[in-house]
Amino acid sequence: MTASAHSFDAGGLSTYLEGKIDGFEPVLNVVKFPGGQSNPTFLLETASEKYVLRRKPPGALLKSAHAVDREYRVQKALMHGAVPVAKTYHLCLDDSIIGSWFYIMEYKEGRLFWDAALPELKAGERTRIYDEMNRVLSLIHAVDLDVAGLTDYGRPGNYFERQIGRWTKQYRASEIDQIPAMETLISWLSEHAPPDDGAVSLIHGDYRLDNLMFHGRSPEIIAVFDWELSTLGHPLADLSYQCMQWRIGRDWPIKGLAGLDLEQIGIPSESSYIEAYCARRGLSDVGDWPFYMAFSFFRLAAICQGVAKRAALGNASNEQAHKVGSMTAPLANLGIEAIG
Repeated sequence: MTASAHSFDAGGLSTYLEGKIDGFEPVLNVVKFPGGQSNPTFLLETASEKYVLRRKPPGALLKSAHAVDREYRVQKALMHGAVPVAKTYHLCLDDSIIGSWFYIMEYKEGRLFWDAALPELKAGERTRIYDEMNRVLSLIHAVDLDVAGLTDYGRPGNYFERQIGRWTKQYRASEIDQIPAMETLISWLSEHAPPDDGAVSLIHGDYRLDNLMFHGRSPEIIAVFDWELSTLGHPLADLSYQCMQWRIGRDWPIKGLAGLDLEQIGIPSESSYIEAYCARRGLSDVGDWPFYMAFSFFRLAAICQGVAKRAALGNASNEQAHKVGSMTAPLANLGIEAIG
């Protein structure tokens, strides 16, 4: 799909938003952000303000995917709490305005990092960035669901069993060629899901470095973005998802940390990162870690397969979609390695 397929009538959008957002002025410029593989995101510039528009992609979509309405709800719920998020202004569920659902949020100025090794920073800065990521992840998992109004944001209990079923269906719906490692993971995970231990929290679902915006001059996170996959679930699913980067290679489309001398460059080891999280959350251990890691690799592989399918259909959000889609089999192989 060409960039024009993601475009929309800025004039019509302006007229609509002038009646929905106080003080909204006509949109003078629209720029599509380059990152992201799911929901296309745009900068809207008016005479005096900047806004961000995040929309469902046009075209045929997998059921329950691209949930911009859920993104809007959770960010709105968190706006006045400890978790840093962008302020939300309006959710539109009328496809006739720009062709799909969308929401408007504030534009934040800060730093985005795309490489987990943080090559642009010094060792001490890297250490502080990783500690801040750890701190904010623990804040997400500490959100009081009653106070935030999110007690019905997901189904309680049997999180991993339900997620294995969900992502197996999503994978099947976007399957192009059979991948033996995915078949092995699907079977193994279904047979080895741990008993429900009652741990339930808000989880981000895609918590990683490039979904975080940092202050321009300090390691402080000023916004957590891309809440599309957020729900109520097991917090260790978020932790293991982030910990995949320690096992992903430097030559991957999404660059990991495998093979680096982490101590020398100021980045904690996977085990040290887990220990810091456990200290913040008051946990004695992380239980069946091989299962959690295998699950996270399977889930991300299924997500990448969805990206590959959208690329094949021509409605992928990012021009790098084919490269991301190619990660499906390698991720599944890392899942097999995690099982041991």
